[in-house]
Amino acid sequence: MRALLLMAALVAGPAYTQSVSAQVATATRSGGQITLDWQGLTAPVGVTMATNPEGKSAKPIAGNQVNVAAAPRPYFFAKDARGQKVTAAERVLPLAGGNNFRDLGGYATADGRHVRWGQLYRSGVMSGLTSADFDYLGDLGIRTICDLRSNEERKREAVTWPAGIRPVVLSRDYGMDMGAMAQLFQSANVTAEQTSNAMAGFYKGLPFEFAGQYAQMFRALVNGGAPLAFNCSAGKDRTGVAAAMLLTVLGVPRETVIADYLLSNTYFRAPTPKPGQTPDASMLAMSKLPPDALKALMGVDRRYLESAFAAIEAKGGMARYVREDLKLSAADVAKLKTAYLE
Repeated sequence: MRALLLMAALVAGPAYTQSVSAQVATATRSGGQITLDWQGLTAPVGVTMATNPEGKSAKPIAGNQVNVAAAPRPYFFAKDARGQKVTAAERVLPLAGGNNFRDLGGYATADGRHVRWGQLYRSGVMSGLTSADFDYLGDLGIRTICDLRSNEERKREAVTWPAGIRPVVLSRDYGMDMGAMAQLFQSANVTAEQTSNAMAGFYKGLPFEFAGQYAQMFRALVNGGAPLAFNCSAGKDRTGVAAAMLLTVLGVPRETVIADYLLSNTYFRAPTPKPGQTPDASMLAMSKLPPDALKALMGVDRRYLESAFAAIEAKGGMARYVREDLKLSAADVAKLKTAYLE
């Protein structure tokens, strides 16, 4: 019983209240310029910049805007009058051939810590990465890729990492069975509401159908396999649930977890067939859907992710899921927090 209570505390963390103002910062690129924003800091705020997340050899910058190249990757360190500190970097990696490739760093936990930058990444399919993109990721030191795609998806859009930049790629063999989702494609009259309901139903199964892949990812992280990136095809559904589980285990509040999930509505780009490429059957079917139904299918909605969390609660709660489905002990969770929070 004592071990179960410890696991519950490690997963849930202390109670989160909206009245607590967490120290968070964002760095958003537009062309060659990055704009910094922060909250929870007291003026005056000083900012320094370095090309490493530890802040070694950081140099001061004036104001909250700076012109800086994407590579080497810039990190920003804000410190206020009270000595409070927060680190920021670009949330979305500036990859020419990337899709929805994002850093999970910087999110505040319920106990006042932050997810480390440059350690945990989520992404869509990586088959479009250019040689410059691979060099960029190589410079970030990515050691492990968790590819959540099915056999057919991996074969159709294979990713070949260049010599010298060869992370360990973890995957599992399975065929994608869309079940009720596939039935939607058979009707040209399907509505957005029907599609949303089907997506919410689809999400109820994701935490359990992909528990093996998620457990594999967590074990790699426990064993020090970061920097690590995990992906599916769109980087929004299977990957979205994986990110939600990871942030939750680290103690990030639910609303922040959902906010990260919803960013896929901004950063996911629906695939288009390459010149001369024959669209696969699912893409052809989706192209026949009404626009509002297609939007519900290709986007994300908080109700989808909430369905996944509700399914976990209905089967014994998050602590049970972490312990039995993700195969994480209380010591594993504590190790993850030590390694990936600051």
